[in-house]
Amino acid sequence: MSDDRKIPRLDEVADRAGVSAATVSRFFNNPKMVAAATAERIREAVEATGYVPNLLAGGLASSRSRLVAALVPDIAQSIFNATVEAMVNELSVDGHIVMLGLTGIDNARMPDLISAALARRADAIIVTGLVNDPALRDLMRSRNVTVIETWGLPDDPIDVAVGFSHRAVGQDIARFLRGRGYRRPHLLTATGTRAMERRQGFVDDWTTAGGETPTEMTFESQTRFGHGRAAFRAIRELPTRPDVIVCSSDWLAQGVLVEAMAAGVRVPDELAVVGFGNLALAAEMRPTLTTVDIDGARIGREAVDVLRRRAAGKEIPDRHIDVGFRLIARESA
Repeated sequence: MSDDRKIPRLDEVADRAGVSAATVSRFFNNPKMVAAATAERIREAVEATGYVPNLLAGGLASSRSRLVAALVPDIAQSIFNATVEAMVNELSVDGHIVMLGLTGIDNARMPDLISAALARRADAIIVTGLVNDPALRDLMRSRNVTVIETWGLPDDPIDVAVGFSHRAVGQDIARFLRGRGYRRPHLLTATGTRAMERRQGFVDDWTTAGGETPTEMTFESQTRFGHGRAAFRAIRELPTRPDVIVCSSDWLAQGVLVEAMAAGVRVPDELAVVGFGNLALAAEMRPTLTTVDIDGARIGREAVDVLRRRAAGKEIPDRHIDVGFRLIARESA
């Protein structure tokens, strides 16, 4: 069956809003360049006519697609949500569309997602973590695209990095626990790159200061609450029990706390627990959870600021933007 409905045109929107077609085009390409009152009239005209802009054509004309690819490991119960939300909010103000891709904890889908972003001529690719594959790094450097690696500070970023040192996090936890008198740490660690960097920082600092190499357990999948509960039960069977459990996520730590309570183990008198991420429940647990807080929203805002500076032709003074971290000492350690 044929469809005789007329597709609204840009000049119809312009006539209805009382502006030129160029002003309407500018509104879609760069909303900040249009006065607020004019923008409101254009929005009303767009709604009245049902006009849908051809963003692909606009991107071809301006050499900008207004597409930003944001790649994160996962979004289910994720510490990365604040970063994603901040990025989306800031980018939408600038008229960008966000393509969200889930790389998986092992980053198995990262190459395909980066290729898809490049094929769609994304203005920028914001990656959670680091891109370690040499061929992929060379490919991204060869394209006219802004690349921002977040939640880490590599020595040699592809373009710009916004994050913090995971190794320094591990070192800080080790010093904190040593200062509190703990001597027998047990590590519960996911095998992801970031978690393993924190683990290495902890182990190096702990052993350099004369401590024995910690006992440990690793998890190849994304760590969840149930992993912490199961790990606690396994730890209770060790010949020498630890006096503190250091977890690579708050989910693990919360599982340990719940199972310890069920077993009648007093925290922190008999066993201390440390997490990472400062998730919403960390301050609501009983006992409250000692953990490391990361300002994920700031990471998102700093990443968008890099894009804005690049779009304005301004220099990026430092390829490493360190947002730091904060160890929060609560009741569990």
